[in-house]
Amino acid sequence: MNDYEILLLLDPELPDERQNEIVTRTRETIEKGGGTWADHQPWGRRRLSYEIDHKTDGAYHLLTFDAAPETLDEVSRVLRITDGVMRHLAVRRVKGASMRPPDPTPEEPRREAPRREEPRREEPRGEAPSAEEPSAEEPSAEEPSAEEPSPEEPVAAAPVSSQDSEPEETAESVEGE
Repeated sequence: MNDYEILLLLDPELPDERQNEIVTRTRETIEKGGGTWADHQPWGRRRLSYEIDHKTDGAYHLLTFDAAPETLDEVSRVLRITDGVMRHLAVRRVKGASMRPPDPTPEEPRREAPRREEPRREEPRGEAPSAEEPSAEEPSAEEPSAEEPSPEEPVAAAPVSSQDSEPEETAESVEGE
């Protein structure tokens, strides 16, 4: 016998009688298989992270029990085909773990129509930052940089030495050879 827990996610539109009937039938299946029922904690209605079957809420129930692995397989098979069970997760129970439900998150106001957002354009790493924010690498318009000559300073052309460079070939010199 192993310690197990099942987190049931039931359709929130099911009446309480039907939710209790699903939990009762699960308990009977466990006890028929030789297991022992430990606890049932209804966590209540909570908002889902994503829609399941066009539903944004779900009714959570935590079931804890001891049973053989074959009994757990049968319980999971029955829950998979039961109407009203949106999801279920069966795991081995950790001794000493908290059994209380997580704190509810503050609910966001619901919007009637989904808002369309433009996709964000991310700048690839290594490129210069946007023009809105001057950075230390980019000189501002007021400060002249060392690379750019200021309008007051004349630009001197570098002298070209004939010793360093080869004479250019012209079309006339190529034809004359």
